[in-house]
Amino acid sequence: MFGTSHIISLEEAEHIFEKGAEWLIIGSGHNGNVTLSKEAAEYFKKKEVQIDLSPTPEAIHQWNKAKGSIIGLFHVTC
Repeated sequence: MFGTSHIISLEEAEHIFEKGAEWLIIGSGHNGNVTLSKEAAEYFKKKEVQIDLSPTPEAIHQWNKAKGSIIGLFHVTC
């Protein structure tokens, strides 16, 4: 369900996903508050998308160096 703030739901995962994506970089906020719901994690696993969930500053560095078909999602607060 949208609006869960710190837990990425299945519905949000379906909205985020792009066909052909191989990697999802998630910036989980400065304090690492964002997580994936079990259903969202299973969805990305089924789609064969590698997930890296890191505090946002670290995730930004990963994003800047990343190559290929990548989705970036960054929680910029917390």
